[in-house]
Amino acid sequence: MAKFKRPDGRAADALRPVTIEVGVSKFAEGSARIAFGDTIVLCLATLTDSVPRFLEGSGRGWITAEYAMLPRSTPERSQRESIAGRPGGRTFEIQRLIGRALRTTIDLKALGPRSVTVDCEVIQADGGTPAREHRRRRRQHRRDGHGQARRGPGHRGEGAVLA
Repeated sequence: MAKFKRPDGRAADALRPVTIEVGVSKFAEGSARIAFGDTIVLCLATLTDSVPRFLEGSGRGWITAEYAMLPRSTPERSQRESIAGRPGGRTFEIQRLIGRALRTTIDLKALGPRSVTVDCEVIQADGGTPAREHRRRRRQHRRDGHGQARRGPGHRGEGAVLA
């Protein structure tokens, strides 16, 4: 039996190569361009001399994160979530995960009454989750003229069945 290989040639248990380039932004207090294989994320840190209200007077700092994917970071352009009104559930959970992970690595008492906001912008996404790959193949299949659903009267006001 042949060993499983990923589409990029990696073995099933092989990690993507990781590179980190720091100091990539002129204005941010801290910045990095992080690549995991073909996925590229720009991270910019902003330091402010304030904390959320629940931490005022505690002498402790705070770290939070914001996360977004640029519309053309994927093979097909997606709408900005800010245009849609609010971040989706996946985006919100990723933001929370980043913030929580960073807070476990920093001594918030030593940070003092300051906040760090880390903006994470995905500029190229190549995660290829199985569900996303399935949707991509389904769209391609339809583009090739296969698998068009037959719809009855009433679909979008059309009376004819589509072939």
